[in-house]
Amino acid sequence: MSRVITIDPGKSKCGLILAEISEKKVYKAIILKSELLGDYVRNLIAAENISKIIIGNGTTSREIIEKLYFFKKEIITFEEKNTTYRAKARYFELFPINGLQFLIPREVFILNKNLDAISALIILEDYCKTKFTLNQTIDIKTWLK
Repeated sequence: MSRVITIDPGKSKCGLILAEISEKKVYKAIILKSELLGDYVRNLIAAENISKIIIGNGTTSREIIEKLYFFKKEIITFEEKNTTYRAKARYFELFPINGLQFLIPREVFILNKNLDAISALIILEDYCKTKFTLNQTIDIKTWLK
């Protein structure tokens, strides 16, 4: 099985998704400092069979591609317009509000959350034209910053 990496690039931090397209499943979802991205991807490539990297075409996409010079397979830039805005709605699809939490305004649940990994997920879903599910072991509360 081959996996893909999708990146929502940013100046200071990036969202990154590792997914299996054939299973429509996300195995890693992380937010990391942009300067750590190259080493993190290098380690993922050493551990996983990565067939391609998909990068949102935002402001820092060129710099991110330069950091990934060592990846000798396909690197694709893909439209990321409105992904940060759409990530808020997708967050509640992935992590529905339960019980009495319905009484609390939805915005409270995402106030301090970095949605960059969910933005990367949306880039992947737009690219594949299908929704993905999260592997059971992914916990949004433990994403790095």
